[in-house]
Amino acid sequence: MIRILVLCTGNSARSILGEALFNALGAGKITAISAGSKPKGEPHPVALETLARHGHAVDGLRSKSWDVFAATQAPEIHGVITVCDSAASETCPIWPGAPVQVHWGLPDPAYVTPDAACREAFEQVFQALKARVEAVMAFDGDLSDPASLKAALKAAHDGAALPDFQP
Repeated sequence: MIRILVLCTGNSARSILGEALFNALGAGKITAISAGSKPKGEPHPVALETLARHGHAVDGLRSKSWDVFAATQAPEIHGVITVCDSAASETCPIWPGAPVQVHWGLPDPAYVTPDAACREAFEQVFQALKARVEAVMAFDGDLSDPASLKAALKAAHDGAALPDFQP
């Protein structure tokens, strides 16, 4: 089983969506966890609402520190995806096992107002992440090979549509 760590600074919105989507669409090949450098403490309610609206389980999703996954006894991680520009520019821990790392920069829907616009922004980020996860799963290659996994993660982002809102 390939394990992906999805990172964002607050671990409350984009990374939570990415974790849930990989777990739902991973087809027994990929599982995901998420974390943040400065976790908010709980997932954004509209992130959970968006996932539930699309029939995804939200039980067990929580905001957590990336320190948990940098410890020597942490579960093995094969790939790390940063989904926000601030997390991508931070000095990340040294991940055990030296997993492949890619950046899927997406705008943050958590600060969009009013409520209707926030829900639409979360929907756009959900769809963008879903398209990327589906592209990874459709990749014609051995995802257990680090070079292939990196190629799949990078190809899923290259040329992908970005949401059209401004946080």
